[in-house]
Amino acid sequence: MTTGFARHRRSGRVIATFTGFEADLLRSLAGQLVELLRNEAAVPDEHADPLEAMFDFTGPTEEPEDPVLLRLFPTAYPDDGEAASEFRRFTEGSLRDGKANAAASVIDALEEAGLPDELAEDGLVVDVELEPTEALTWMKSFTDVRLALATRLGVEDGDEEYWHRLPDDDPRAQAHDIYEWVGYLQETLVAALQD
Repeated sequence: MTTGFARHRRSGRVIATFTGFEADLLRSLAGQLVELLRNEAAVPDEHADPLEAMFDFTGPTEEPEDPVLLRLFPTAYPDDGEAASEFRRFTEGSLRDGKANAAASVIDALEEAGLPDELAEDGLVVDVELEPTEALTWMKSFTDVRLALATRLGVEDGDEEYWHRLPDDDPRAQAHDIYEWVGYLQETLVAALQD
C-alpha cells in the first residue's frame, strides 16, 4: 500500500500513507532501536574530574560488544586507543540519546496519526504528515534502522543476487525485504524533501 513519501504542495509538509501493518512494523523497528540504544547505561567514574562531572561526561570508554552498536558508533581513532576511548566517553552518550529520541519520534508520530497500541483492525490506514524538520529526523532514524538490519543480516555490497535467490519463506529473505522497504521509504523521503 505504501506509495512512499511526497511533499504536499500547499502545506509544504511531507506525507505518507501506511497500512496498519506497515505502520506497526515501523513502530516495532523504531522500538527495537530505542531499546538497543538505551539498554547499556553509562557507569559514572567516582574518580572523575569535578569539572567533567558538571558536564556529565560519563559515557562508555570501550567499544560496544554488540556489532550493531559498534556500527552505529564506530571507533573514531582506530590507531590510538586512548584517544578513541576519550572521544567515545565524551560523545557516545549524547549520540545514543539523539538516535533514541529520533526513533521515539517516529513511534510518537505514528501513534498520533492513529496507530493503536494493539493492531486488531484489518484495513486500518495511517496517514502521516511531517514538518520538514520532523522528516529529517525520520530520515536519520531510517538510516539507523537500515544499519542495524544490515549488520544483523550481514548485508554486503554486491550481494543482491544472494538475497534474491533465498526462498520467500526464509526468515532472512523476509528480513532483507524489510531492509529494502525501509531503504525505499528513505529514498522517497529524501526526494520529497528535495521537491
